[in-house]
Amino acid sequence: MKSILVPIDFSEQAKYAAKVASDIARHTNSKIYLLHMLDLPTGIIDPAGFGTSNNTPSALLFLSRAHEKFEEFKKLPFLEGLEVEDSVQFHKAYDGIIDESKKQNADLIVMGSKGTSGLEEMLVGSNTEKVVRNSDVPVLVIKKEIAKFKIDNIVFASNFKFENRKTFQKILDFVSLFNGRLHLLKINTIHNFETTKESSDAIRSFINDFDLGDYTLNIYNDVSVEAGVLNFSKVIEADAILLNTSGRRGLSHLFNGSIGEDLANHAKLPVITFKL
Repeated sequence: MKSILVPIDFSEQAKYAAKVASDIARHTNSKIYLLHMLDLPTGIIDPAGFGTSNNTPSALLFLSRAHEKFEEFKKLPFLEGLEVEDSVQFHKAYDGIIDESKKQNADLIVMGSKGTSGLEEMLVGSNTEKVVRNSDVPVLVIKKEIAKFKIDNIVFASNFKFENRKTFQKILDFVSLFNGRLHLLKINTIHNFETTKESSDAIRSFINDFDLGDYTLNIYNDVSVEAGVLNFSKVIEADAILLNTSGRRGLSHLFNGSIGEDLANHAKLPVITFKL
């Protein structure tokens, strides 16, 4: 890991994400890119004509204020001593984050999210969910302040279908960065029931030929896959939850269709997603 992209909207959640990114950067000797997207109304600014008469004083004021906030943000103690680069761009937030991750060859995106419920969730979680669903690089979603980010215990929840193995080595490489213990988790529900032997055989077939290091194999029963992932993670005092996503379908269909795409919004723990 060499570069970490952190979208910044100057909220508390963005600060939590940047702090986690700083912990990872120190651990992996990575560079941090802080990105703020100025999504201004049409007509306020023409990015191609920046610095010309086409741009209104309002746009320049927004830009100036964003840079001022960045200067304040970069003085936060947890960023001290790290290689940090910041950028303010005029773009739609979701598109800008995806584009910048490619431009900077980011190895990881760390995002803050309130992860509440109802209408507020739709408003504050939409960009995070879009990035999670479409990013080609892993996305780490942070909901709350973490004193010291670590991954001693990480849950990998999956249906362990054989075709999902293509990202598994990347997942193992990520976990190995933190010398973490990987807990492989298969959830059984009344609507998608398997015997313990069937689930166990599926997991063992999935991990065959991979060097997992320290891991456990777990089959957990619950009323839904989402509830099972969250409850199991609580029982073992997990530090993070790791999931696969499948592009436009998000997190659905990866767990026999019984998991909602908003697990990343509901979990209090950090959630790391890898796109299939």
